[in-house]
Amino acid sequence: MKRTRLGVGSALAAGALAVTGLAFAPTALAVTPQTATINASCTIGGSGAATLTATQSGTTATVTLSSEEITAPIALGEDSIRSTLTFVKAGGGTTSFTGTENPALAAGDGMVVGPLTGTVAPGDSLEAYGGSLQMVVFGITVSCTASGPQSPGPFVFD
Repeated sequence: MKRTRLGVGSALAAGALAVTGLAFAPTALAVTPQTATINASCTIGGSGAATLTATQSGTTATVTLSSEEITAPIALGEDSIRSTLTFVKAGGGTTSFTGTENPALAAGDGMVVGPLTGTVAPGDSLEAYGGSLQMVVFGITVSCTASGPQSPGPFVFD
């Protein structure tokens, strides 16, 4: 009988600790919306719809850009594109996301760059329209700009 009481008591204590741990665990930060679309025009590779996907962990955020309509003009190796994606901040200024992340792309494949990394503050509202994407490939700079606001709206970070 003592073993049963001890076992039940231990289980209750462990359960109470688990619940307490959850209550004091840091909340996950989120960016809203997580995906947005833009129409972009690039100096090489064409123009068309592109999807931006954002994530956040503390003050670090990442954005990946992908498009089936904007294409690689030549075959590109994995992690061979040096990219800077600049957003306009509500209230003024800009925030840039940088990196050399990209999958291997065959000539004519839809472009994918990222995740590109940047620093955000709580409440930052970032819009691609008015910003730019600069991609350096084999020493050649390709510039892309959005032709209008992103939809459904700017990224807002917690």
